[in-house]
Amino acid sequence: YLFVSTISVYSDFSQPGLDEQAGPIGTLDDPSVEQVTGETYGPLKALCEQAAEAAMPGRVCTVRPGLIVGPRDRSDRFTYWPVRIDRGGEVLCPGSAADRVQVIDVRDLAQWCITCLEQKVTGTYNATSTPGMFTMGDIMAASQAASSNSSSLTWVPSTFLEEHEVQPWSEMPAWFPAEGEMAGFAEVSVAAATQLGLTFRPMADTVKDTLAWFATLPQERQAQLRAGIAPDKESQVLEAWRVKNA
Repeated sequence: YLFVSTISVYSDFSQPGLDEQAGPIGTLDDPSVEQVTGETYGPLKALCEQAAEAAMPGRVCTVRPGLIVGPRDRSDRFTYWPVRIDRGGEVLCPGSAADRVQVIDVRDLAQWCITCLEQKVTGTYNATSTPGMFTMGDIMAASQAASSNSSSLTWVPSTFLEEHEVQPWSEMPAWFPAEGEMAGFAEVSVAAATQLGLTFRPMADTVKDTLAWFATLPQERQAQLRAGIAPDKESQVLEAWRVKNA
């Protein structure tokens, strides 16, 4: 049995190198809670892991992906960047181009899950890109290369974004500041999974295919991105950044 869990089961991302054994797992004060929120999602997934193992001791492969990206991702939590850059103009970018990100193309994840089932793999495995493989700059560069429109990137420090209430992850998708309580979020170890054959396609392929898929959606859906900063707020923050640096 293969259960798709999440790295969100871990309760502490402050340190890099989090692996399947070292990471503290989130818990709920009331394990009977069923409502899924930002706070309960990880602990509920952890309870699901435990339930699967209890039902089939020693016969479960638990896969903990990071941010799953690529065509048909309805959340827009990665899609925002290729789409935003393709719309052109000045783009608000978080932190630094060197800030690391960890994502996994859904097709790479699916193929590896099938392989694990075929080979009867058991145990628990983090499944996202290798730490340092991708940066925010890589996402932007790939998005610009895939776009037919002109855009400019304005990188704004995390402290300034925080002052203007720009939220990481939701308004600045795929990204957390390289410092603070989430500093290790893009530094999760996937050594165990890569040893079992998990591979990663180039960022350029994921971005290009994501943008092509998004273009097939109805116009009203394309106009309503489900993640990323609102255009008016983006403009206001960019203007405030210009004033600060005038």
